[in-house]
Amino acid sequence: MKALTWQGKRKVSVEEVPDPTILEHTDAIVKITSTAICGSDLHLYELFGPFIDAGDVLGHEAMGVVVEVGDAVTALKPGDRVVVPFNISCGHCFMCERGLQSQCETTQVTEYGSGASLFGYTKLYGQVPGGQAEYLRVPLADYNHIKVGEDLPDQRFLFLSDILPTAWQGVQYARVPDGGTLAVMGLGPVGQFAARVGVHLGYRVLAVDPVPERREMASRHGVEAFDLSDDVVAQLRDLTEGRGADGVVDAVGMEAHGSPVVKATHAVMGALPSAAARPMMEHSGVDRLAAVYSSIDVVRRGGTVSLSGVYAGEADILPMKTLFDKQISVRMGQCNVKRWIDDLLPLVEDSSDPFGVMDLVTHEVPLVDAAAMYETFQKKEDGCIKVVLKP
Repeated sequence: MKALTWQGKRKVSVEEVPDPTILEHTDAIVKITSTAICGSDLHLYELFGPFIDAGDVLGHEAMGVVVEVGDAVTALKPGDRVVVPFNISCGHCFMCERGLQSQCETTQVTEYGSGASLFGYTKLYGQVPGGQAEYLRVPLADYNHIKVGEDLPDQRFLFLSDILPTAWQGVQYARVPDGGTLAVMGLGPVGQFAARVGVHLGYRVLAVDPVPERREMASRHGVEAFDLSDDVVAQLRDLTEGRGADGVVDAVGMEAHGSPVVKATHAVMGALPSAAARPMMEHSGVDRLAAVYSSIDVVRRGGTVSLSGVYAGEADILPMKTLFDKQISVRMGQCNVKRWIDDLLPLVEDSSDPFGVMDLVTHEVPLVDAAAMYETFQKKEDGCIKVVLKP
């Protein structure tokens, strides 16, 4: 089959790789009909090379049609249309039963002290082949699927794999009171949905992003969008009686604008052999924290900062005095996709499209064009906000 493979820093390519097969009685094979490039895939493209091998298949936002199931699978059959959650979980362990599927004790990657295995996301998360491919093997398939109907297009459902539940969880974690104000830092795909979730829940939503096309898209959905200027924190405070937002979602993550020293560290790590770079990544401050600092500045005293963007450093410096003095709560973590599906699926199926899932994709291209789209997406060229690949 054809699949998008990692080959080196800023180098991915579509190659012929072996078709996946049933390896465990609980597996299923899904023929992929749509798969997306996620903002966190760009971390693999740029930074996580020490934990990836050439030829690894990327991608963790996928949906398609079941073509084969293992003999222990009872909830799926060939022909079923499914979305595949990006985290791989069992549904019955201590963590899963508590709605923490991203911490599943059955699939935790204990070698690296990581949580649940993820599709297409490095040795840190199990090195499981991903979904930017023609076919995908889905482990523990009875639980790791979201069955969807046949009468709506893929785009209605695809984002249930990751970015819509990630945005929903981020807003839930932000603990905004009824009628309160939510700030969203970053208007990439997760930020777009976080802002729209906030509007849907009745909040006033203030969002920040340096890219005009992203601000324009958010504005179409009732979001007050602002450029990333030097005084943007002051602007947002002025709009909230000088207090700041009740809750803030940081939808940017470790590759925020600014932090030139950390940017230089990224370049050094990218030039080192994997064996030398891994300890540096595991024990250094490798995150650009501009979005975190801004979130802490813009949240009101007693408010909550919710981190949805991916962070990877173990020695990052946080403003602990400010966090303590302002009595700020901080919540974060990999999304627990299955926890939120009962809330989200009816809204995705709603004909009014309350989250605007049909107004997010800016580029839909064949899988064979994936490498070029990684570059376009990373450089934010051609108005690129969300890319869907069609195998």
